[in-house]
Amino acid sequence: MSALQPLIDLLPSGVTPKLDQGLADLGISVTTTQREQLLGLLALLHKWNRAYNLTAVRDVEEMVSRHVLDSAAVAPYVHGPELLDVGAGPGLPGLVLAIMNPELRVTLLDSNGKKVRFQRQAVMELSLTNVTPTQARVEQFAGQSFDQVISRAFASLVDFVTMTHSLPAADGQWLAMKGPGADDELRELPDGIALSERHLLNVPFETAERQLLILTPKGVA
Repeated sequence: MSALQPLIDLLPSGVTPKLDQGLADLGISVTTTQREQLLGLLALLHKWNRAYNLTAVRDVEEMVSRHVLDSAAVAPYVHGPELLDVGAGPGLPGLVLAIMNPELRVTLLDSNGKKVRFQRQAVMELSLTNVTPTQARVEQFAGQSFDQVISRAFASLVDFVTMTHSLPAADGQWLAMKGPGADDELRELPDGIALSERHLLNVPFETAERQLLILTPKGVA
């Protein structure tokens, strides 16, 4: 029995089949260890959320689609190898992406102490060696450049690229996970930043529109 199994056994019976079906619908195959880590992450989120209010989603079956599958949907566009997750909250999407790609080196950045404590606990319990939780305000975070900087619901596009302007490498990318209505934000992008790619995301069990916007400095493909 794996060390995570007692934690996973506490999950409602519908969680595992929903995760398996969702990953299959996304065309994503995972190893036994990765599957256990994703289930372990859900169990930890559910356990901590009751005491620390990490996420507004209270139902763990809803967390499967709203958090794990939503995060997993962008995995084909995340190559790193150095990825910064800005405003990571309890570690989403960064923890999911780190589980799915052990070669990815993920830095989780958030200013909320209780959420970063959860990140650290999850990294320990899930035995993740490729994740670095960091508590800091993004405006004060500096000293390293990243191949990709991702945000799931951190801020408007303008604020996202303005507050992190020094963090992507010279040929780096911003990855913004957005719902509908991003066109107005795109029109307000600062000079020198361009939309490089736009991908509609079909998140299993979710009806709301989700999309990934990949931004680059103008002149960088």
